[in-house]
Parts: sequence; structure tokens; C-alpha cells
Amino acid sequence: MISNQILQNTIDGLKGIARVDFCVIDTEGKVLATTFSDAESYVNPALSFVDSPADSQVVQGCQFFKVFDEHQLEYVLLADGDSEDVYMVGKMASFQIQNLLVAYKERFDKDNFVKNLLLDNLLLVDIYNRAKKLHIETDAKRVVYLVETNREKEGNELEKVRSLFGGKTRDFVTAVDEKNIIVVKEISDNETPEDLEKTAEVILNLFKTDSHCETYISYGTVVNEIKDVSRSYKEASMALDVGKIFFEEKHIIAYAALGIGRLIYQLPIPLCKMFIREIFDGKSPDEFDEETLTTINKFFENSLNVSETSRQLYIHRNTLVYRLDKLQKSTGLDLRVFEDAITFKIALMVVKYMKYMETLDY
Repeated sequence: MISNQILQNTIDGLKGIARVDFCVIDTEGKVLATTFSDAESYVNPALSFVDSPADSQVVQGCQFFKVFDEHQLEYVLLADGDSEDVYMVGKMASFQIQNLLVAYKERFDKDNFVKNLLLDNLLLVDIYNRAKKLHIETDAKRVVYLVETNREKEGNELEKVRSLFGGKTRDFVTAVDEKNIIVVKEISDNETPEDLEKTAEVILNLFKTDSHCETYISYGTVVNEIKDVSRSYKEASMALDVGKIFFEEKHIIAYAALGIGRLIYQLPIPLCKMFIREIFDGKSPDEFDEETLTTINKFFENSLNVSETSRQLYIHRNTLVYRLDKLQKSTGLDLRVFEDAITFKIALMVVKYMKYMETLDY
């Protein structure tokens, strides 16, 4: 349950403090971590010690200790040094490793619970029973963040995020697949939407130093009970996808900010194709030339204001009117009319959605 690297870091630190060499061997005779070079020579004595009734003894001038996890023997710890206090130091080291076992087991149990909670794998009664056993508050306010990076997970991305939240026992950092890192964060009553955005920015900044790591972060709405955490996770997951379609320039997207894109994302593709055929008579809005598309997008950005749009495009007002008249003739939609503008805007978003879904098919 404890990684070999954690064991190695632990005994390295203990050696630096006590000036005593250590070695950790499992019950099958595998050296997991050591601070001295001839650890393999102690494997057979360690296996004999495993079968003995003693909890500690001296073998080949080295102190041997058994490390248990709830009465189950997990490791044999060796302590070797010139100090008269080797026995005491060894006992302290075995106590430290035993506490690490307990801590990591608790974290594993909580991590497993949170994963099943996010994936809706638990009955309602099981959620509350297991949360009580793991000392997790059931009625705290929480929000789920989803962190996606563009490279294969090697564990360091997960540890980066854990370093930010790991020390806070009320927050959970986990992963249910190889693609995303999930943060279930408990929030206080006085936290605002702006505070939630700031938290996302803090997470994003963890990865900004790596120019090769493209990171996107989404988050769901705040839920008041633990049973609703999966809902916030699903919202964050949807926000991540919808954000890539309609807000590709943004690296942080909230479910609450998706607007109409959230509705379009849930439309069946055949219905979308039918809509585009009806509006554009078999054509597609993305078939317009770049000048026309730039004009349309700038017109929408300026809330259908002809004067401001022509100013920003550095063209005469009459030129813009000519382009809008030309577009009206080819599509039957006058963007100066609010209803037509809404129809055209939705059509552009539907086409974006359809293109995105096509990329997922390959």
C-alpha cells in the first residue's frame, strides 16, 4: 500500500537524523528500500525471522523488527549502526512505518469511497454508512473540479494537485481514469463564484511552468450533500466537453457559464443535421468565406450594432450594410433582426457541435 519511494524517503530521513542504517524487506524476501549496499545478504535471515515468534531480535549484528498492519505482518525492518541506541531507534522507525501503513490505508479507503461516489456505484444507504465510518462530513458544501492535461499521466500531475489539497483532510484528489484528475473540494458558506474561479486559477498555475502541458479545468455547481457530489462531477465533465466546443480559448470553464451551449450539447446529431438543412437549405454556415464569417462574428460581438461593428472592422458603414444584405439574400436571414440573428447564432453553434462530435468518431 505504501510505495517503495515513500519507504525509501522515510528511511533516508531517519538515517539522516539518527545516523543508523535501515532496510525494509517484505514477507516474501524482496528488498523494498535500503540505505546500505549489502541488503541482499540479509534476505534469508529476514525470511527466517518472519517465521519466528519473536517481534524483534539481533541477527548478524543487526536489529530485526516486525512491522504489522492490524496484526498482519507486512515488513521486516533492519536497523544497523554503532550507536548503543540502535534498538530504540529501530523501534521508533518501525512505529513510524506502522503509522504510515495506517495513514495510507485510510487514504486508500477514502479514495476508493470517493471514486465509487463519483461514479454512482453506491446505494444511498451505503453512501451515508461508509461516510460515517470514514469520518467524512455528509452535509458539507462541495464542488467538483476536473483537471485535464494533454499528455499521458505519469503520476506527477496527480501528485502536483495533491500537494495543493492533500494536506486538507476535507478535500479529496483522485482519478477515475487515465485522462482526468478530480478534486472534490469542500467550501465554506461565504465562498462566492469568484472564489471558485480563483481556486481553478490556482490549480491551472501549477502547470503553467510546463510549456508542453496544455491544461483545461472545469467545475460543476456547489452541492450541499455528499449524495449529490456525483452530480457536480457530471456537470464538470459536461463543462469540459462543452468548453472545448464553444469556448476553446478558455482554459477554465464553469458549468454555470455554459449558457445555450449546454442545451445544444445534449441534442441528437440527426436533429442537428435536420435543423441545418431547414435553415440553410442544405448548405452549412462554415462554408461562407472568411470575410463573411469575420463580419458575422464581429457583428454578434457588438450586439448587432452596425456602427460599432463597421468601426472595429475598419470599413464604411455602407460596406457592412452591403455585406449583411448579401448574406440575407443567400440565407434568407437578416442579422439586423433579432430573431434571425438568434437563429443564425444557434446554427453556428450547432455546426461547431457537429464538427466536434465527428472528431470523436475517429
